[in-house]
Amino acid sequence: MAEPSAATQSPSVSSSSSGADAAGAAASGGGSPGACPGLGGKSCASSCAVHDLIFWRDVKKTGLVFGTTLIMLLSLAAFSVISVASYLILALLSVTITFRVYKSVIQAVQKSEEGHPFKAYLDVDIALSSEAFHNYVNAAMVHVNKALKLIIRLFLVEDLVDSLKLAVFMWLMTYVGAVFNGITLLILAELLVFSVPIVYEKYKTQIDHYVGIAREQTKAVVAKIQAKLPGVAKKKAE
Repeated sequence: MAEPSAATQSPSVSSSSSGADAAGAAASGGGSPGACPGLGGKSCASSCAVHDLIFWRDVKKTGLVFGTTLIMLLSLAAFSVISVASYLILALLSVTITFRVYKSVIQAVQKSEEGHPFKAYLDVDIALSSEAFHNYVNAAMVHVNKALKLIIRLFLVEDLVDSLKLAVFMWLMTYVGAVFNGITLLILAELLVFSVPIVYEKYKTQIDHYVGIAREQTKAVVAKIQAKLPGVAKKKAE
């Protein structure tokens, strides 16, 4: 009698263990390794690419992007936009025309029929479909609507504290604008983007400690200011 009982119990045990294995696989996120959690496919790929770029995961790729953009910004700081654009186009055309002529001479000497050296790139379909265009426009409209709503809130003083913060920030920016121009600020922003994340990654614990202290002090100062503002005090009392 014991053998049939064991026989009848074993399928249930195996099924429960297989169910536990499946649950464990689902809990561990049985997706592909290296996938970004909580993001879709395209947004995951783009965000991961930007993350790897600013954290110098691929030194050659990041160095190329950083060096190229920095040279362009420095050129814009020294010359006009028209001059920089013209020189860039001339440099690109010089490279492509020289390579095209060189390959044509080589093919004539060797009597080969390789064809156009850029044929593989000329055959690439770069046309933007209407569906993709509408997707980009819809995504941009979401951010535009949020920005418009925020601008209306700030300039029509929906929240007095937020509007005062904007006024103080703009007042500080007048001093920044007197020292730096727009191109200089862009150069500084690029240097910060490609340096601050990697420094923060190395010294995260120490930076978080001091940032927490500064945040607490800022909250205390803001609370004191809000307590002295009659409109904010009335809102809290209600």
